[in-house]
Amino acid sequence: MAPVVGGLSHLRLALLGGSAALAALAGVLHFTGTSDVVTFVVGAAALAGLAWIVSFATEAVGERFGPAVTGLLQSTLGNLPELFVVLFALSAGEVVVAQTSILGSLFANALLVLGLALFSGASASDDHVMRFRPRLPNDTATLLLLAVFIIVLLGLSDSVGDRASMHRVAISTVGAVVLLLIYAAWLYSYLLGPRAEPAIEGPQERATGMPLAVSVGLLAVSGVGAALVSEWFVDALGPAIEEIGISRAFTGIVIVAIAGNAVENVAGITLAAKGQADLAVSVITNSVAQIAVFLFPALVLISLAFDTRLTFVVPGVYVGALALMAITVWQITGDGEGTQFEGVALVGFYVILAVLAFYE
Repeated sequence: MAPVVGGLSHLRLALLGGSAALAALAGVLHFTGTSDVVTFVVGAAALAGLAWIVSFATEAVGERFGPAVTGLLQSTLGNLPELFVVLFALSAGEVVVAQTSILGSLFANALLVLGLALFSGASASDDHVMRFRPRLPNDTATLLLLAVFIIVLLGLSDSVGDRASMHRVAISTVGAVVLLLIYAAWLYSYLLGPRAEPAIEGPQERATGMPLAVSVGLLAVSGVGAALVSEWFVDALGPAIEEIGISRAFTGIVIVAIAGNAVENVAGITLAAKGQADLAVSVITNSVAQIAVFLFPALVLISLAFDTRLTFVVPGVYVGALALMAITVWQITGDGEGTQFEGVALVGFYVILAVLAFYE
């Protein structure tokens, strides 16, 4: 067992200190006018560290509840860095980065993170099959298909240039409101309805060993840190990607998505490896559903306050990728079982998409 100081292992203390140091370094680089590339790289690492702190602190807050509440709480607060990155990107007029960051979060969580979790969970099982309750994955697939339905319709309309294509902002606004209402209805049935999963009762092992007050304090500090680092990261983003020579699409689909969102879901992979399949799947699929039908539509509505508007119209290649992703997630997780092969397949899909984004 790792040595413990004040309820925290030395390893976790070191990670917390390292993440805080990276955030501070990103601020120093930003205000001293250091190379945009260096600020961009350090900012991405700092966002990943802050995402880990959010994930760790949320686990400490929610570990007294069942997988449903804990997974929802972790995915909600874990999306904070991604939210701030998109908001600052929109305010800077970086609409491609803003949009692809959201899409990248969906792809990274639904393909890369879920694939690694299935592989880890299946590897840890005696019969190499990871088993979990199928309700949440099936609900996630339905919510994904709802979001993809709007994206596909607007994509087709935009590609043929019909009359509706001239009203993409209005249609996206209405679609965003509809998705948020559907998400609220699903959330009620998932947490409070007759089929809601009960919280865990009685004494249980506390994985983090961290007091509630410390956990809440970490959440507050990391939330403020995520907002500041996101601004510094976006300020350096444009000049840095020009100097490095990578596309804005690759930056959003891969770099920003992994730094701001997928890294915090390493918790899901770890839980799967420990045999906590239901909680692992809850953390990951809650994040996927929330990005698709809460974060994306919420940002569409918030963007109405900016000069640069975010809509559900995305490049055709990503429309196809989203549709295939939703079908793939449903096909693989809908039976409540996952194998090593299925996990590797999901990761393979993500690698192919990342390579395509690199050449965009």
